[in-house]
Amino acid sequence: MDISKVDPEMLLSLYSIVFQDVTLFDNSILENIRIGKRDATDEEVLAAARLAGCEEFAEKLPDKWDTNIGENGCELSGGERQRISIARAFLKDAPIILLDEATASLDVENETKIQAALSRLIRDKTVLVIAHRMRTVAGADKIVVLADGKVAEQGKPDALLRQNGIYARMVELQTESGNWAIGRA
Repeated sequence: MDISKVDPEMLLSLYSIVFQDVTLFDNSILENIRIGKRDATDEEVLAAARLAGCEEFAEKLPDKWDTNIGENGCELSGGERQRISIARAFLKDAPIILLDEATASLDVENETKIQAALSRLIRDKTVLVIAHRMRTVAGADKIVVLADGKVAEQGKPDALLRQNGIYARMVELQTESGNWAIGRA
């Protein structure tokens, strides 16, 4: 289907997007999550928040779910902000999920928690993942490699590895860098 002929509002209603950089508002945790579905009840918002792992930090805050998180969530860590973004996506419950470098700027502990929440979010959905970390896309049904704004390669991960092209080189480089350590003199 040519999406240029689809009403933009209709098209956007089909997507939930989890960006690397989350936009939050100077409001409560509940209201920041409710942006995913403006007419959601508090119970729906809390259910989405729990699925995204927000309960772990929200329950420790002075006013819990009603705590004001400051401009762009300045009172929260990067992982906490990301979980609010995931909660919005759970609340919206769109059939298509776009993950745009959703774990790229997180520490290892938060990345693990976010990945667990994302695994719950994407179940039974169509998922588009934009990523530079090859392990993020290793389990994909299909990978599309872009180079200079054009499709350079596409296919299943194992087939792309066998092609020895851009994807295979990226996997090789990231595997090498993952094995890097400070040596002894």
